[in-house]
Amino acid sequence: MKFKIFCLSFLLFSLGLSAQVKPGVEVLRDRGFDVLKGKKVGLVTNPSGVDRNLRSTIDILHAAPEVNLVALYGPEHGVRGDIYAGGFVTDYTDPTTGLPVYSIYGKFRKPSPEMLKGIEVMVYDIQDVGCRSYTFISTLGLVMRACAEKGISVVVLDRPNPLGGEKVEGCLTEDGFHSFVSEFKIPYVYGLTVGELAILLNEEGLNCGEKGNEKPLVCDLTVVPMEGWKRSMTYVDTRLPWILPSPQIPDAESAIGYPSAGIAGEFQNFLNIGVGYTLPFRVFGAEWIDADALKARLDSYNLPGVAFRTIHYKPFFGGQAGKDLNGVQYYYTDYSAASLTMTQFYVMQAVHELYPDRNPFVEAGRLRMFDIVCGTDFVRTRFGERMKVEDIDSYWNKDNDSFKKLSRKYYLYK
Repeated sequence: MKFKIFCLSFLLFSLGLSAQVKPGVEVLRDRGFDVLKGKKVGLVTNPSGVDRNLRSTIDILHAAPEVNLVALYGPEHGVRGDIYAGGFVTDYTDPTTGLPVYSIYGKFRKPSPEMLKGIEVMVYDIQDVGCRSYTFISTLGLVMRACAEKGISVVVLDRPNPLGGEKVEGCLTEDGFHSFVSEFKIPYVYGLTVGELAILLNEEGLNCGEKGNEKPLVCDLTVVPMEGWKRSMTYVDTRLPWILPSPQIPDAESAIGYPSAGIAGEFQNFLNIGVGYTLPFRVFGAEWIDADALKARLDSYNLPGVAFRTIHYKPFFGGQAGKDLNGVQYYYTDYSAASLTMTQFYVMQAVHELYPDRNPFVEAGRLRMFDIVCGTDFVRTRFGERMKVEDIDSYWNKDNDSFKKLSRKYYLYK
């Protein structure tokens, strides 16, 4: 048996394939749950918190004799993933474990002192998508704040960043634009695992308190790192199963699409981005678009690392349900060379060049939400003037190098 395992490892090495990445929950289990022994434990998680055999972190901790799991905390979509996007999560009793489940996506988004009574250590295990506007990292920050106030330790079980650890894009969130979808002063794509991000927030004082409280809240933080993950890896390279962390991120490709289309998606009744169809965050379409003309215009830009094909589709739900939409699907042909966030802005530019009388900033609404997701109003005010990417490119990416320099201090992986 040992010989067969060695041969398999040698074969993988010979073929240039990496061994399967081991997520933090498995590393913690291999360590005998050392940081949780003798303590009353709370757990923030959702269906994406699993081991490689798809066993939930809830069930792993609940079954471990070394762990006294006493409460669960439900972020957006709930601990078992049974709440749709934006729907309030309520308090209830988990039928599988009999544990109380406290909602932190409803009346409270930060755990209240009553919810934390008796908790000595809080564990966080959720698959991130590497993008600032995804609410689970905001939940993490609020949990860290609440635990800092009560003297409760926090343990983050690390997981891969599906975008890899090398891409950083988008300006830092500016004052006046912080929200649950732009909680921290970090880039839109931040190039860190959730564990690395937690350390950075803690050490750099970025996890400040509520409005008017500028004092950084520092918690007693432990990160259980992965084994085998490298910064160059996207999720497919990890050989781990993908469990959708939210309904519109059904696969790892959708996670890459999230920062590539999600900002444009704020104009949901102007330009459909595949939400409501089988390709969420991977297409751009509208009834009035000439798909061939849009592809030709985008091809003329010679964008590095991205290619487009025409597509015609009919969403099943949402504002465009039942309508015949025409547009493009995009593919990253050279992921390392591509700019993820710029893809949507080039599409918006091409659409405006073909249809100069159509302007999403005039007819689509949701302008405040667009600004909050961008973390600034510069994109809207400047891009809205001519709809030219060249007008916003340098500003959008002005903080990339300085943030990379800062974040390198907190890298757990090469």
